[in-house]
Amino acid sequence: MQNTNGWNWEPGRKVETYADCAQNSEWLEEWCVSPDGETVARVACTAPAEFALCVNGKLSENVYEKIICPKFTPDGKLVAFVSQDMEWFLSVDNEVGEEGYGFLWDSMWADGTVAAAVQQDMQYGMIVGGKIWDNLFENGNNFTLSPDGKKSAAVVQVKSLGQADIYTFQEGVFQVAVDGEALGDVFMNVWTPSFNADGSKVAAQVRETLYDYSIAVNGKAWDAKFQTVWEPRFNPKTGGVVAPVRQGGKWGMAEDGKIIWAPKYAQLWHHQFTAEGDIWAICAPEFGKFALVKNDKPFSQTAAVVYDLAVSPDGKRAAAMARGEDRMFSVLTDTGAWNGKYDMVWQPVFSADSSHTAVRVDRNGRQTVIVDGKAYGEDFDQCFDPAFSPDSSKVLIKALNGDEYIRIVADVSEFK
Repeated sequence: MQNTNGWNWEPGRKVETYADCAQNSEWLEEWCVSPDGETVARVACTAPAEFALCVNGKLSENVYEKIICPKFTPDGKLVAFVSQDMEWFLSVDNEVGEEGYGFLWDSMWADGTVAAAVQQDMQYGMIVGGKIWDNLFENGNNFTLSPDGKKSAAVVQVKSLGQADIYTFQEGVFQVAVDGEALGDVFMNVWTPSFNADGSKVAAQVRETLYDYSIAVNGKAWDAKFQTVWEPRFNPKTGGVVAPVRQGGKWGMAEDGKIIWAPKYAQLWHHQFTAEGDIWAICAPEFGKFALVKNDKPFSQTAAVVYDLAVSPDGKRAAAMARGEDRMFSVLTDTGAWNGKYDMVWQPVFSADSSHTAVRVDRNGRQTVIVDGKAYGEDFDQCFDPAFSPDSSKVLIKALNGDEYIRIVADVSEFK
């Protein structure tokens, strides 16, 4: 959950017009906004093959051959990848690292550490805190950081493959690498490495044969094999590894290789833990009908698609995006679906006290914010993810209308 302490929560509306960058640029890319709504950034093409960052309407003095993927970290740092003299550099708040690389992508962060995927001389790995892995690999994907930002991991290819070399592939060519060191056994496929809280363990989906799947922890697979598995997560109470697994054509849940939810679902995925160890997930009690489920007890309301699950801070509530047979979107919660239907719905956000839920929606080509099923009384060209004040009484709305950026702090009672 986003920490909103220290943000400006004075009620009111602030409007800024950011036309200067457009007047001094050939074209501008899409907007990105800091979590607290105080900083707005865009990539600006200022001349052929010249790019700068436009931040709060002002062009940066630094100009590059290319700038891609600007994003804000939770603490408001602006991260982007910049190209100069045929090399790529990591830029954090317009400060560029000394080392250049063949290519950078997939920026991520945890507890103040910024990392990214890297290609150097056609070898792949990660840079973490400005330092590249000592060992790189001929293929890398599924990059991730531990929650404390001290460990990094990726799926890496450790054996070379020739064209149509199905035999070596079936023998196994992938491992999980942690901080550049390949870990444990070699598998046919590996996906979605995931760390525990202190970074001492990493679990991943693995494919051991053409037909057998399992979960590997620190490179060692469970003894139990399944028809398919989904992303593993660590139980914060027991420390065990839990993943959805398919057995006998149905989906259930397993912990450390043992079934804890009997396989009875047509689908089961996107599980999340509460601090108490309860499990929320998205399930399909029958084919084509999805619902929320908690501790193996599905809720009755279903939809054709359910996605973007969010769990409240107290672990007692959940909400998700739902799409009906009419291809319209709504918000599905543990107490049922909201009445409104929209062209698009993004992931819900809970207040700190878990009593309110906010979501941005698209309706009739315009966007707005909905709180507890009630709309704010204004539509915009574009909205960004809302946030609640620490006392849960106010909502931050970040929006665009033309060249105007609008920051609104509204009371929850204003949504009707």
